[in-house]
Amino acid sequence: MYDYMKALQNRFDRQPHPELYTQVEYAREELRRDMGAVGRRKLLRLLDAQNALLVEATLMSFTAGFKLAWGMAKELEADGLYSFER
Repeated sequence: MYDYMKALQNRFDRQPHPELYTQVEYAREELRRDMGAVGRRKLLRLLDAQNALLVEATLMSFTAGFKLAWGMAKELEADGLYSFER
């Protein structure tokens, strides 16, 4: 199910953020210029771990929303499909 939800998320969750990408690139260049090699390696490990957590949390949030919508659809179907005229 994990692979299926990941594929659905990739298909429907398209939100580009060019201004954030620009800020990240600017900060990266500043750190590269001002920080030593050992500090950069530590920071990169920290950022990699943070990114992995963010990806996992985003997928879990998408999956929870999908399950909620699916459950609501099932409940509505069990009660009979909604009719505006009724």
